[in-house]
Order: sequence, then C-alpha cells, then structure tokens
Amino acid sequence: MKISEKKCEKISEQILHHLFSVSPKPLFTSHIAQELARDEEFIKKILLVLKEKKLIIEIKKNPKGIDYIRRSRWKLSDSVYQAYKQAQN
Repeated sequence: MKISEKKCEKISEQILHHLFSVSPKPLFTSHIAQELARDEEFIKKILLVLKEKKLIIEIKKNPKGIDYIRRSRWKLSDSVYQAYKQAQN
C-alpha cells in the first residue's frame, strides 16, 4: 500500500510538532512511532527524509558518549526550534 505525498507531509508535521513539544529532549524512533500510532520502519523513513532536509538531528550516541548499535534518537535542529517557537508567539 502506498501513502500519498500529502499524507506523508501531514505525518512529517506531526513528527516535528511532537519533537517540539518535548524539546530539548531527544526521542527514540520507537517512542515517536508509538506516540503517533505508526509503524517504526515507516516513521524511520520519514525521519531520514527530515534529516536530509536538515529539519531534525540524529543522535547516535548515548549520554555517556557510547555509540548506539541499532538505535537513534532524534531532536529538532536549532533553527527549526526557533522557527516553531516564534510561530507560537
């Protein structure tokens, strides 16, 4: 089943909004997928597209500086966070 580009954009907006609501805390892909009630692989695909557009940042290390083997955390880039913050005002 193929999801339309318009629906992917809406889901991308939901992801960005959720990351803004918990900012500056980075979230794992699985937590984002669970919150939006979507498949993890589908969410990861969208997250990678958002990363290419430089809207979000992928964190591949834990707080102690050790690399994750199979996990990633995500947060908004600083410029996107500031844009969302200004739009809220």
